[in-house]
Amino acid sequence: MRRATGWVNYDLARPRLASYEAAVAKVSDNAYGLANQRARSAAGLVVRGVVLNLGLAIVKIGGGVIGNTYALIADGVESLVDVGSSLMAWVGLRVAARPPDDEHPFGHGKAESLAALGVALFVFAAAGWIAWHAVLEILEPHRGPHGGTLILLAVVIFVKIWFSRKMARASEAAGSTALEVEALHHWADALTSAAAFVGISIALIGGEGYAAADDWAALVACAIIVFNGIAMLNRAVGDVMDTAVPASLEDEVRGLAVTVPGVLAIDKCRIRKSGLNHLVDIHVRVNGDLSVREGHEIAHLVKDALMVSAPHAITDVSVHVEPVD
Repeated sequence: MRRATGWVNYDLARPRLASYEAAVAKVSDNAYGLANQRARSAAGLVVRGVVLNLGLAIVKIGGGVIGNTYALIADGVESLVDVGSSLMAWVGLRVAARPPDDEHPFGHGKAESLAALGVALFVFAAAGWIAWHAVLEILEPHRGPHGGTLILLAVVIFVKIWFSRKMARASEAAGSTALEVEALHHWADALTSAAAFVGISIALIGGEGYAAADDWAALVACAIIVFNGIAMLNRAVGDVMDTAVPASLEDEVRGLAVTVPGVLAIDKCRIRKSGLNHLVDIHVRVNGDLSVREGHEIAHLVKDALMVSAPHAITDVSVHVEPVD
């Protein structure tokens, strides 16, 4: 094979290519196994969130009835709604963990994004329900809340903030939109409880004329829920619509591909998110004097190199080989 300035001598590179291929082939087949493991781990955290919301719902509704505060009852009802939305997220993550099949050749990752979309819609429904009943409570005079509910709310706020941060870290590690939306949901719950805390405090300090302060707090909480719901909806819709991934991720993928022996440059690189995973379409430039078979082997090495990189969660790669002019 003739050697030209700036070209790779493929005969010399072949031993490197063979050893490189042997090293990555052992792991590339496990790409979907790693994706399945990430999805199952995320689903497990969602289940713990379901248990937490069930417990808090019982405590908040019971405390609201005893303490005569609708803001706390509404907060508890929202926690029950959260159980339904969390179960939806759990189902989405479980479906997303399934490997590709004949009907879904690119896998089931979009189920995770659709679940996140469903959770966001659940949030809007909860806000509407709470707002409606808060208005009814404002229009109907009632006794002020009991001071003991403040202690209960303080505990709820602490637990929700702690779990929200834990889920946010997990979503960042797994690259899960459903977990990210769930983390925002738990954060919204903490803000809702904080609004109730402020409203009840005002009612207690202000006395009889301020008995409806906790109901107004419930309305404020609804505004917070809607605001967070919009953020959740935008994030979920972005995934469904294949919004571009961060430029840093594309740069890292390009950097991995260009290190493969035989690759001289990277042309196009398009990446889209599918659930917890990424699908890559990349164009690589190689020595124009290589045979079709040799170019095909390089393409396989590029695919293996990308799929073997666990941090990037890549489960499928389409490689187009182009000659360097």
